[in-house]
Amino acid sequence: MTTHAIFTDEHEALRASVRRFVDTELRPFVDEWEEAGFFPDEVFHRSGELGFLGLHYPEAWGGSGGDLASSLVFIEELGHCGCGAIPMAVAVQTHMCTPALAEFGSDFLRERYLRPAISGEKIGAIALTEPDAGSDVAGIATRATLDGDSWVLNGSKMFITNGTRAHFLTLAAQTEPGARHHGVTLFVVDTDLAGISISRKLDKLGMRSSDTAEIRFEDVRVPAANLIGDDPGQGFSQLSWQLQYERLSGAAQSLGQADEVLARTIEYARQRHAFGRAIADNQVIAHMLADAATELAAARALTYDTIWRVQQGQFPVAEISMAKKYAAQVQNRLADTCLQIFGGYGYLNEEPVSRAWRDARLQRIGAGTDEIMNEVIAKRLGIRS
Repeated sequence: MTTHAIFTDEHEALRASVRRFVDTELRPFVDEWEEAGFFPDEVFHRSGELGFLGLHYPEAWGGSGGDLASSLVFIEELGHCGCGAIPMAVAVQTHMCTPALAEFGSDFLRERYLRPAISGEKIGAIALTEPDAGSDVAGIATRATLDGDSWVLNGSKMFITNGTRAHFLTLAAQTEPGARHHGVTLFVVDTDLAGISISRKLDKLGMRSSDTAEIRFEDVRVPAANLIGDDPGQGFSQLSWQLQYERLSGAAQSLGQADEVLARTIEYARQRHAFGRAIADNQVIAHMLADAATELAAARALTYDTIWRVQQGQFPVAEISMAKKYAAQVQNRLADTCLQIFGGYGYLNEEPVSRAWRDARLQRIGAGTDEIMNEVIAKRLGIRS
């Protein structure tokens, strides 16, 4: 199939609308926010006001009733804002903490959390990773014990994007000790409950304006009604389903950010002169950029083809993992090439290409490392059991 068939005139109109939002309300302030190490909550509020946070969610809960491609157009275009922190943090809201809530949550939970998340009134986070459990979801140690009409929560979560500002967490806990993945359960947890504390705000290599936290839970009483699903122990399958959204959004983030830094570098190569001519006229530089553009086009084709498969009702787990992994790897190689072309200037923090290089590195770790993606692909292809 041809990838251009995925997007309709409506998708392209949305793309133009998001680009206007990025150019007028985000890009002018990104340097300031990166320097401060935090971007304002207004980014979520404004995105919700413009209808961007619920593009693929039902109108019944405040969404637009659109398709998954619409939401990924939004995430991809956010990558043109000039940093990776904003698209990552917003994707947590749209593709990480809300899909399982929307698909498996009760109407009570959808009304109380999904609707305000779509409007931007409430900010969410996904609380999955722990200090001693990252890729091994079944090995999480955070415990939830039923006590009357509440679950009592104890444990800690690590690397929580939006963690210092979130109003609620979609949180995974072990409700049946020793059962591993059979005992994982998802809850929606209000962050203002007694016993929840921010252990620390984490100081990161990149994604500087996105807040990331370690969160501790000490005898936190979560209402029984805040369990996602009909029964405990369904969280692993719910997360396995939700992770496909997260990984596709990761691929879309990589495409947008790579496209932005490539365009900036091509412009620089045309304007920068050395030895009496633009460095873009140097065959080595021109070919470096040509190779980078080719790899980006291949990553885009793979990602768009995978989105098309999802649109057709397929559940292409292997291809989703391929797209997420390959787009992230291409983004990293491309950012490194672009920094090389900028030379010494690229190594300065004041030059955005250095930020693009730093931000790119997380894409090969978050939502499943390259190695985990290879495991998923190998098993799906029958290479190993």
